[in-house]
Amino acid sequence: MNRLDAIHTWVFDLDNTLYPSQAAVMSQVEGRMTEYVMKSHALEREDARKLQQRYYADYGTTLNGLMSNRSDVDIAHFLDFVHDIDHSVIDPDPDLAAHIGKIDGRRLVYTNGSRLHAERVIDQLGLNGLFEDLFDIEASRYVPKPSREGFDAFTGRYGIEPATAVMFEDSLRNLETAAELGFTTVFVRPHHHEGEPGEARPHVHFETDSLNTFLKNVHAHREKPKDPSYD
Repeated sequence: MNRLDAIHTWVFDLDNTLYPSQAAVMSQVEGRMTEYVMKSHALEREDARKLQQRYYADYGTTLNGLMSNRSDVDIAHFLDFVHDIDHSVIDPDPDLAAHIGKIDGRRLVYTNGSRLHAERVIDQLGLNGLFEDLFDIEASRYVPKPSREGFDAFTGRYGIEPATAVMFEDSLRNLETAAELGFTTVFVRPHHHEGEPGEARPHVHFETDSLNTFLKNVHAHREKPKDPSYD
């Protein structure tokens, strides 16, 4: 935990990070993305699902894949369509609100989703007013994580020095770029992750199954009296 003593900026991914990955949020979004690809490409559902997954794997987001392969994508319509979901499946989290509110430093959200979606998630969780800003896919000019260009847009906008920043993410490939830039990284393990806890991952500095528990431990570490023998 001593590594976190020098952290001044706390960066949180949104989906499957601020709320548990078991919440049926991204399954709804992914279903809407498949439906969008079905309509825009005149494909059957299974073929549309395969294409959507390929776009995500190759381009970072389905939207980036669509933009890279088609010239007729209505970006605003796509974002509104895929995030038109039931956000009430997210349970309010007063404990998380207390832990985040207690953080001494800047707090930001960095998401590949839309700002409206981020606002709805934050509202549902009960985290309103706890973040300096929400940096969404539009703010990054539609260049998604894990692209270095997207990260540079994010750090540049807020004047972030990665050496004094920590990033919480459920995506290992996003954390890889963050670590390359000098961020301290925390992997918030999604419940479906198949790897073993603690397996060798040089770009992951911390790993947790619970954001709440991790932040609770951070606060306990910071409140612990310092050993005078180290002065």
